[in-house]
Amino acid sequence: MIILAATPIGNLGDASKRLIEALTNAEIIASEDTRTTIHLMRALGIENRPRLIALHEHNETQKAAEIAELARETDVLVLSDAGMPAISDPGFPLVAAAAAAGVTVTALPGPSAVLTALAVSGLPTDRFSFEGFLPRKSRVAYFTALAREERTMVFFESPNRLGDALADIATALGDDRRVVVCRELTKLHEEVKRGTAREVADYFADGARGEICIVVEGAAPATSDLPTGIAQVLKLVTEGFRLKEAAAEVAEQTGLSKRDLYEGALAAR
Repeated sequence: MIILAATPIGNLGDASKRLIEALTNAEIIASEDTRTTIHLMRALGIENRPRLIALHEHNETQKAAEIAELARETDVLVLSDAGMPAISDPGFPLVAAAAAAGVTVTALPGPSAVLTALAVSGLPTDRFSFEGFLPRKSRVAYFTALAREERTMVFFESPNRLGDALADIATALGDDRRVVVCRELTKLHEEVKRGTAREVADYFADGARGEICIVVEGAAPATSDLPTGIAQVLKLVTEGFRLKEAAAEVAEQTGLSKRDLYEGALAAR
């Protein structure tokens, strides 16, 4: 079978008993960086010397079928550098290939930067979305597309781009949107910075060091119905707004569809 094993995201003490047993007994390990795996095993005092297969973003598509076939005959332990494989780390193509081939896939649960950041953020945890690593370009447009997302959102970001990313969040979602930056989770210099988008952007204007998670408050639920929204559009038109501008303004305020507002107001004129 394929065994996805979560590894510590910082503190070595978070290595589970099941992880240690699996590393001790593994015959084959597919890992994001075999050097990191060797270092982890040494740090845990494990003397096992399994066969190591590199499985990273550049080769995982090509390696997936081969490793899935190996798992028909023996267990293959799958590791990322930190956290759970397949969650913004190598592993998904392998799991998909194994599932398609009828090979059993199981997991050894453990540390997760996504869930840890969400839990300590102080933002709502009942509904959330994980958006992975932020794009390097066109981030304002990217965040604008998420402006009406009501769930708490979790992102990964490079420490070097953190200041710019937070400034883009403030621009697209508003200065007052609550944002939490979690840096170096479970490590010695762990930091959790909470504030408005503008406050946090100013704090990290020069960037930061370490592993970064950004947690962003979801949008307030839309409270206006369409007829009320159309009435608001028409009122803005009487005040001098162009119809398209009025529809866009009300859509931004209420979360209603700009197209529905425009067409409804046009029909009502």
